Amino acid sequence: MKKISLTGIQATGDLHIGNYFGAIKPALELAKEYDARYFIADYHSLNKMKDPKELNEAIRGVAAGWLAAGLDPEKVIFYRQSSIPEVFELSTMLMAFTAKGLMNRAHAYKAAVQANTEKGDDSDAGINMGLFTYPVLMAADIIIFDSDVVPVGKDQTQHIEMAQDIAQAVNANYKQSILKVPQGVIQDTVAVVPGLDGRKMSKSYGNGVPIFCSEKELHKLIMRTVTNSQGVAEPKDPDASLIFTLYKLFAKEDEQAALAARYRAGGMGWGDAKEELFRAANRELGPMRKRFEELMADPKGLDAILAKGAERARPIAAATVKRFRKAAGID
Repeated sequence: MKKISLTGIQATGDLHIGNYFGAIKPALELAKEYDARYFIADYHSLNKMKDPKELNEAIRGVAAGWLAAGLDPEKVIFYRQSSIPEVFELSTMLMAFTAKGLMNRAHAYKAAVQANTEKGDDSDAGINMGLFTYPVLMAADIIIFDSDVVPVGKDQTQHIEMAQDIAQAVNANYKQSILKVPQGVIQDTVAVVPGLDGRKMSKSYGNGVPIFCSEKELHKLIMRTVTNSQGVAEPKDPDASLIFTLYKLFAKEDEQAALAARYRAGGMGWGDAKEELFRAANRELGPMRKRFEELMADPKGLDAILAKGAERARPIAAATVKRFRKAAGID
């Protein structure tokens, strides 16, 4: 029997190629080894995104993005967090076993408090309870599906540690294994994709390349990639080239070797190198773009896929809540 993996996906707007290579592709690889579940964390997104139209569009955009990138809803469970009411019942129950001091140490809350302090504001200015209790809801997301593993980056390990602490507190209280204690899988090999300016690709830097932008926009963005002042005739070091670093994400090994040889031989300008990058990127992103546009043009069909996933998820979630309620004496 396969172990269970769980991946949460924030609805945060346009996905870029840093998300694709750094999160989406590695997460989809898990389905080969695990019984994989993927959910869109729309209640988490509500902490920041208050406009209903914007939130709904973001939810559908992220769902369509993952499906276009290769997620197969027939082989995995794919659902919206808000479609599983048992998650929120479990979250309420977990609150009774979660120390406030644990929430005080949460990175997101501490960062918000620090930002307020630096501005001279009240320490809790603008901080809602959704942000403060975010780790408990995340623990419920993880625990409710008896997740064995949750893939995380190094900066997200605290979420797993808190989920472990809360589950262990419940089990210790009832002196039996009511809730499965999840384990984090640190993804050390996940690609950190540089942006067009050489810094880490990030929405906040405005240096990203949206996965599903038009072919024309893709070409325009790639042509903005930062280069040095070397002339056409000069030999160039592919290992020191941002263009070549991005090219390797899309190109086959023989293509990489051939372009590297052209770099070292001289006679190739940066414009030619950017065109090679565009051709390789468009080859991979083009079919995904088409699929994404088809999905977004059929919102009812997209919603139906997520609803079907929720139907498969709810019996699993209900069993965990029933187990907890029985142990607590409120069944």
